Amino acid sequence: MRTGTNYLSALDDGRHVIVDGVPVGNVADHPAFAPIARTIADLFDLAADPYNGMQVTDEATGRVVNRLFLPPRSAADLEAYRTAAQVWADFTHGWVGRSPDHVGAFVSAFSLHPEAFSAERGLRDNVAAFHRRVVDNDLYVSYAIIPPQVSRATTAHAWEGEFIQVGVKQERADGIVVRGAQMLATGGAVADEILVSCIKPLQDEDSDFAISFTVPVGATGLKLYCRRPYAPSVTSEFDYPLSSRYDETDALLVFDDVFIPWENVFVYKDVPGLRKQFFDTGAHVLGNWQAQIRFATKLKFLAGIARKIAAVNGVDKFPGVVEKLGELAGLVSIVESGVLAAEHTAAPDEQGLWRPGAGSLYGAMGLQSEIHPRVIEILRDLAGGGVLQVPSSVDELIGEQTRDDMDRYVSSPNISAVERVKLFKLAWDAIGSEFAGRHQQYELFYAGAPFVVKGYAFRNFDYTGSVHAVERFLASYSVSDLPVTELGEVPA
Repeated sequence: MRTGTNYLSALDDGRHVIVDGVPVGNVADHPAFAPIARTIADLFDLAADPYNGMQVTDEATGRVVNRLFLPPRSAADLEAYRTAAQVWADFTHGWVGRSPDHVGAFVSAFSLHPEAFSAERGLRDNVAAFHRRVVDNDLYVSYAIIPPQVSRATTAHAWEGEFIQVGVKQERADGIVVRGAQMLATGGAVADEILVSCIKPLQDEDSDFAISFTVPVGATGLKLYCRRPYAPSVTSEFDYPLSSRYDETDALLVFDDVFIPWENVFVYKDVPGLRKQFFDTGAHVLGNWQAQIRFATKLKFLAGIARKIAAVNGVDKFPGVVEKLGELAGLVSIVESGVLAAEHTAAPDEQGLWRPGAGSLYGAMGLQSEIHPRVIEILRDLAGGGVLQVPSSVDELIGEQTRDDMDRYVSSPNISAVERVKLFKLAWDAIGSEFAGRHQQYELFYAGAPFVVKGYAFRNFDYTGSVHAVERFLASYSVSDLPVTELGEVPA
């Protein structure tokens, strides 16, 4: 299996990643991307170590592969998938939102549902071949499936200018040439390939933009414009323990007449086909189950920070604080219970893919845009001014002229100044730093706008059964069943 060293070496492929107006060169060596690249490398090393239980024998080849890249075909497979995903989520404490298992889950679900893709031009065969490539080579695939925010009132065909959203500029015998842009490639700068598609509903007039394909990050003509990276500005790992490790970066992809061979095309000028690939295949439910495993892990970590701060401040026995910690526990348990309930209610579809129960999954996911801000709010409340009154950097804890003041005025009972500051620096990086602000926005819109995510919950909840229960109850009594007086009045 692929090791972290293999992965890091593959990143030096001439990719055109732009920060501050200039290409950065080898991302594995650049201060903006080296930390997250190292984190991803560690994930591959974890998977390559048999001790971690992430490996399984691929029936198709007899090779040992990462089970997170194979579709679960039984209840036991699904449980093993969750256990493997938990290994990676635990390592990053849930702070890496687009680890390789996220899009890997989408691709594995694609592979079991060739009928969702057109047989023309061999598109369905391309999907199977790509999945095989991901499995055999342990590929880290990111995705960009949202159009640029030019206008939310119209779709691509009505926008001024030609090919703002990525679309087909030219069709050739050996492939297509694409032009335009797509967002939001989280982790794209350090991925191997990027799945480019569109999850936003398009109209019939948008057929030129109704495409799905994969492209190597180093492809000629592809540019990645990254938002401001946070890692280069951190003063130390001590001062910014999260920013210094887990900043994935997000990127706008710009395609300057990029050639895509037919074998890398999955959906071609097919508006209904875009939706089929995500929802008819089970990819959306499996990929978002992985996302909720990650999210639950992150919430537990945030709850741990809150609990430790309450103990350090000596307020963890106060009724008001216990109430807040209890609420925090309830919020985290909702997400974790949704993950486990989705596994418990899973069932195989017609192609043998064990799909997590959509009602449980989307029910918990529909509350993500409320749960995450509330968890952060509780943590803020418990931290209070403690996250503000910390030294500017670790230097003040170790410098000869400042160390004594820190030891005297910043410590707490049974905890040194160093350990207290360390805790509150972590809390600040989780709730107040630029990295934290990005994560707040990220979790709010992880699976789309809140109305979109709640729409998933609405459509997958058994409202039919609930309404039938109400109707049966209403039918169990009537006016004619009530006693009537001689005057024809119903007694009060």
